Amino acid sequence: MNVPSLRIAVAARRIDPLAENPPGRYADALVGVVRESRLGGVPAPRPIVRTEHFSLRRRGRRVELGHWLRPEQLDNDLAGLLAEELFAPGWLTGSDIFERVFTGVVRSCVDGPVPAWTTFYDNTLARIRECWRTPGPAAHSSIAGFAPVYRRTLELAGAGTVLDVGSCFGFLPLMLAENGGRANLPGTDRDRPRGAVIASDLSPGTMRLLATVARARGSRLSTLACDAARVPLPDRSVDTVTVIHVLEHLDPAHGDAVVAEALRLARRRIVVAVPYEDEPTAAYGHVRCFGPDQLAALGRRAGLPFTVTSYHGGWLVLDLA
Repeated sequence: MNVPSLRIAVAARRIDPLAENPPGRYADALVGVVRESRLGGVPAPRPIVRTEHFSLRRRGRRVELGHWLRPEQLDNDLAGLLAEELFAPGWLTGSDIFERVFTGVVRSCVDGPVPAWTTFYDNTLARIRECWRTPGPAAHSSIAGFAPVYRRTLELAGAGTVLDVGSCFGFLPLMLAENGGRANLPGTDRDRPRGAVIASDLSPGTMRLLATVARARGSRLSTLACDAARVPLPDRSVDTVTVIHVLEHLDPAHGDAVVAEALRLARRRIVVAVPYEDEPTAAYGHVRCFGPDQLAALGRRAGLPFTVTSYHGGWLVLDLA
């Protein structure tokens, strides 16, 4: 059976994750999201589809999404719910629409931009730590899938100053700045001078959001909006550079430039992590695959001592000291 999809052109206006919206609602140029009662809902038009967590409508050229998620359910597994219930079946398509409905669900779930996002971050970080204490299946949870990757990075980064490139929401740099994720790991905040963890990402809006949440949490974290291949910091300015699940999103030339930039910036160590896949997962924005041989080739091109290991994907550690 052919599944109809809502194909929406990319809007020129950027998403502002901290824009003011009425309580229980979110609206931007293309998307409207409303928190609704499971039994109530919005009247006409009739839903195109109603799933376990969402009700999808279209009004003219706008996507209108209803949901009945509670604040305690708001965490980064929202990405999996949207993907499984709306995007994988083809009801919605496109990374721009995905980002907008994701933002809309977060913003409509809790009233006020800062309370909504701090709830999202608090719940996600708490569930990462729960996964460390009680590992479980990761098949339907991005949090469970990434929890061991975060923990391994915290162990490898150790003490000293850290730059994380391609941070996205910035869960990892927040944990680096907050006492090793409060998991009794080496490299706690007692080992780092103030401002010694820097998160960076290409998206200014994401870095503005992360900086706002970090201030609300009292975290000692700095942010930079930049390309990971062109970081506006001096040579040898940090002890460790972490490049965690970034290179699979970049073509080979851009990826090599990111590693070269990390070599310029790091004094002690570079930690690279990638997923191992048979085919790039386009839904996640992956454009190439890695295996141990590709990671070893990166290490050899760097001309430094390195190790390649496997643990929930592949790891390349370059030692400069």
